[in-house]
Amino acid sequence: QVQLVESGGGLVQAGGSLKLSCAASGRTFRSYNMGWFRQAPGAEREFVAAVSWSGITTYYGDSVKGRFTISRDNAKNTVYLQMNSLKPEDTAGYYCAAAQTGRLSLRVLEYDYWGQGTQVTVSL
Repeated sequence: QVQLVESGGGLVQAGGSLKLSCAASGRTFRSYNMGWFRQAPGAEREFVAAVSWSGITTYYGDSVKGRFTISRDNAKNTVYLQMNSLKPEDTAGYYCAAAQTGRLSLRVLEYDYWGQGTQVTVSL
């Protein structure tokens, strides 16, 4: 069992920045690929970013490429999502997720553990 706890969400103006954190516990953090997803009311859960267990390989959803950066610090059992140039359409609950090592996945069903989420609201 892996426990994931997100933090860092809040209210920010369009064009601003926010950094989310996801603290992991319960198992060996380094052995898992990590991802960030988001879900707005009435919408499907959307892939945002993923990072391999080594931290070397990253992938991003088309809507956030060039604006968001995912990273991890295995010594701290923490994964981060740096969000820049935020837009109102980025408003959503943001969820941290963990998956067994292998090819990085953009699919919700391939992630095994999920945090409770943290709300990000971007105003005009």
